[in-house]
Amino acid sequence: MKPPARFQLPAFAACLALATSAAALPSVHAVAQAVDDHYNHMQSLQANFTEIYQGSGIERVESGTLWLKKSGKMRWEYRSPEEKLFVGDGKDAWLYLPAEKQVRKSSMRNLDDLRSPLAFLLGKTKLEKELQVLSFAPDVQPWKPEDAMLRGVPRGMEDRVSQVLLEITPGNQIARILIQGVDDSITEYRFSDQHENLEVPDSKFHFSAPAGSEVVDEAGQ
Repeated sequence: MKPPARFQLPAFAACLALATSAAALPSVHAVAQAVDDHYNHMQSLQANFTEIYQGSGIERVESGTLWLKKSGKMRWEYRSPEEKLFVGDGKDAWLYLPAEKQVRKSSMRNLDDLRSPLAFLLGKTKLEKELQVLSFAPDVQPWKPEDAMLRGVPRGMEDRVSQVLLEITPGNQIARILIQGVDDSITEYRFSDQHENLEVPDSKFHFSAPAGSEVVDEAGQ
């Protein structure tokens, strides 16, 4: 015997609501394009950052201020727990360790550093090109409940990185990046107090080794 019609209608309405809701959800392609468009129209970015590393029984938390500028320029001023500086002018990069009085210079093109994927944010961003097999990551809890999580593998780093997770805000900003190494280590960057399109002089991304510092030129090795 068929159930009364009054019992069929709510079930049909529930299915219709679910289908409508699913159709309204953005696709990975749509989210990636929105992020691309956001960063491709941005000229500069200043933000506070927290960097968290976990691996081999070690956990390290560092924080400071980050500046990015087109094309591929970056400056990381670490303040806690100790001061250090990472500067990239789009061609060369320098890591200055005041406590060791040492400067390490390298080419940004061949930079063996997990900060390097961030350079594409203010280059010509195309997430679906930079990250292979890009997809949503519903199994990963976002930092903020309204954000979406994306997962992919960065091209050219497959031997070092098993996956990258990006947390995307409703305004199409990247609020968090998690980089999982093939050794199961995790490096996480959280960005807060973001300010876009500020006037940032190119001199911010120039570096001169302080007097008395040892300079190790890794680019020439």
